[in-house]
Amino acid sequence: MARSINKGPKPAGGYAKVSSKSLKDAKEKSAKRLAPRPEHPGLGKTARIKAKPVSVYGDAVNSLQVALLGAQKHGIDKLDARMLLLHALGKHPSDAAWLMAHNQDALNPVQAAAFGTACTRRRAGEPVAYITGQREFYGMDLAVDARVLVPRPDTETLVEWALERLAGKTAPKVLDLGTGSGAIALAIQKTRPDAQVTAVDFSADALAVAQANAAKLALPIAFVHSNWLAQVPGQYQLIVSNPPYIADADSHLPALAHEPLSALTSGADGLDDIRQIVSQAPAHLQAGGWLLLEHGYDQAAAVRVLLEQAGFGQVQSRQDLAGIERCSGGQMP
Repeated sequence: MARSINKGPKPAGGYAKVSSKSLKDAKEKSAKRLAPRPEHPGLGKTARIKAKPVSVYGDAVNSLQVALLGAQKHGIDKLDARMLLLHALGKHPSDAAWLMAHNQDALNPVQAAAFGTACTRRRAGEPVAYITGQREFYGMDLAVDARVLVPRPDTETLVEWALERLAGKTAPKVLDLGTGSGAIALAIQKTRPDAQVTAVDFSADALAVAQANAAKLALPIAFVHSNWLAQVPGQYQLIVSNPPYIADADSHLPALAHEPLSALTSGADGLDDIRQIVSQAPAHLQAGGWLLLEHGYDQAAAVRVLLEQAGFGQVQSRQDLAGIERCSGGQMP
């Protein structure tokens, strides 16, 4: 037989009255529990959210060092994270010494938000140079953005070779084809102030970036808007170029999605623009002048053949710091 849950003597008026009172009390208590709480500072949900520590990707951040570790935890390269953090702090992206000396400093909310946004862009594949708006090349700080390719350290091999070819020449005339940010032309002009350097690009947007860099560095570069040598007058002692040289279907292109495609690809084998330059250059080179070209890691042999077929002598290639044949060139007889 089931037991009754009621113990003791039956109350006057029966169980029904007790049950009604209990039910009323229970409803009142429940209503109090469910009623909205007043938003007092520091007590409500909104206030509690605002009081949480500044965060990057949801991780609590108390110092610059912690911010860096948090970014690396989320897949940001250590060097990239350092440059992005310095940029968010308003410092030069290469000022690692300052960062080491201040790694226990706290980020304020504005700095943390800027760093978080920068890291998000980097995780999406955007180059650090586009995020910070600058890139160091041959000892110069160049402004760069999505209108131009990011200058690579490999290209300094081409600059070094160009300066070797200019040694001993007085006021040499130099032409930089496909100048982009102006990196090559500016590096040559900075190192050889007596040189007469002209920079060419088919992209008006790229020329605007290069002109701004030349103005900032106070270097007297002449600029020409031209499809390679089509609108370029005169002859030169040296023509240099870092043209597009990636094949249209190259598997590496997705990793370069943020950079201008027109400055990257050049036909089925990546050599269409180099063929055009090699064919046009002889008419614009003085006797004994040199044409120097940057190209892909596996294109040196093919470029040397193109130079030889065009009548260039002393055809040769130069290796970059990784030991890869990165540039090829030849001399007009």
